[in-house]
Amino acid sequence: MLAALAALAGLFVALYLTLYKLGYIGNLVCAVGSCEVVQTSKWATLLGYPVAAWGVMYYATVLAVALAGLGPALVDSRRLSQLLVLMTATGVMVSLWLTYLELFVIHAICMYCVVSAVIATLLFVIALLDLREVSAMLDERLAEAMAQLRVTGYGRSIRNTSEVSIRAVRDPNRLDTLE
Repeated sequence: MLAALAALAGLFVALYLTLYKLGYIGNLVCAVGSCEVVQTSKWATLLGYPVAAWGVMYYATVLAVALAGLGPALVDSRRLSQLLVLMTATGVMVSLWLTYLELFVIHAICMYCVVSAVIATLLFVIALLDLREVSAMLDERLAEAMAQLRVTGYGRSIRNTSEVSIRAVRDPNRLDTLE
């Protein structure tokens, strides 16, 4: 749930910057930094689309995956948690690159870009914590299942893998044992 809320906040920030870049908002309200300098630089566009629009797509996708993970079928899914970690790690790497550009190439800071970078980092930390929790829970379930199998003695009479193969292919009508 926390990841979905953070992704929603990031979506709003990216949407605000996209609307500015597309001309729907006249001036950016930027209390700190030089948002317009950053947003009007040549680095504010990637493959013909505003970088902020890529952010909208990123945050919308993370939001969708985070919301899907709240469903009963996927709430304990390790793969979904791994996907979220991969996606948010990508977001952090892109944010680091864009922050580098702001500091050392454009020589201006956009407070909304900084907020987006913080949200991307927060999402990554949340995703890592979720993956750790899901993995620990699944490992605990596996340990419980193995302990239960040991208690019941399941598989005790099977000595090796060749015996398993022989038992799998032997004639079920034979009553004699392998010994």
